[in-house]
Amino acid sequence: MSSPYDSVRYTSLNGRNVLITGGASGIGEEMVKAFAGQGARVSFIDIDAEGGARTAATTGAEFHACDITDIDRLRSMIGAVEDRHGAIDVLINNAGKDDRHAIGDVEPDYWRRALALNLDHQFFATQAASRLMAEQARGSVIMLGSISWMRGRPGMVGYTTAKAAINGMTKTLARELGPSGIRVNCIVPGAIVTERQLKLWTSPEQNQQFIDLQALKFRLDATHVARMALFLGSDESAGCTGANFVVDAGLTQN
Repeated sequence: MSSPYDSVRYTSLNGRNVLITGGASGIGEEMVKAFAGQGARVSFIDIDAEGGARTAATTGAEFHACDITDIDRLRSMIGAVEDRHGAIDVLINNAGKDDRHAIGDVEPDYWRRALALNLDHQFFATQAASRLMAEQARGSVIMLGSISWMRGRPGMVGYTTAKAAINGMTKTLARELGPSGIRVNCIVPGAIVTERQLKLWTSPEQNQQFIDLQALKFRLDATHVARMALFLGSDESAGCTGANFVVDAGLTQN
């Protein structure tokens, strides 16, 4: 069966140790498929045990069940991957949840959870994985942002705040970890069609609205984001750090 990634081979990814958070579904699952297809040794973390087992079975990747808001557990899982496979070469901080919420409904506990789901773990996973990356003087950390904060999208202020903060985090971590040979970049997806989006928020009218706003006149899917992740994880992006790589079909040009 053909793969959307058959057109290119990143030989530097063959045998590399890749860890992806939120890999059981959506964009994360597509990244698991993409890196496994390049011959990387892929491990992934997700709270969804059933989905994680299914993705592991179809890709050959190694699944670790974990709630990424439990930082002690997250650190333990990263340590387990390192004990088994050595230093992580590529860390993809993909996990997140774009729940909708009205400003007036947000209470402190909800606010803290929105940041925990979308921001906190990206820092702490990087902190944990960067220690052994630094020892081998090599590593690529890929953050996941969102154009939602660039567009000031309403109804999701906890999510957009977290995603905006990732922009600053990426630049600071790139500067601090660069002398150790670690690159830190951020993929900033636009309107990506996933199973979750189709179930909750996508309609023919919304599809057309996005296409009308985009410079490129087609809907993006998870493979478009995964292709960028392959590039940033590989040695082909060796000169790139501290940057946002926007995958939005030109939506933010308007």
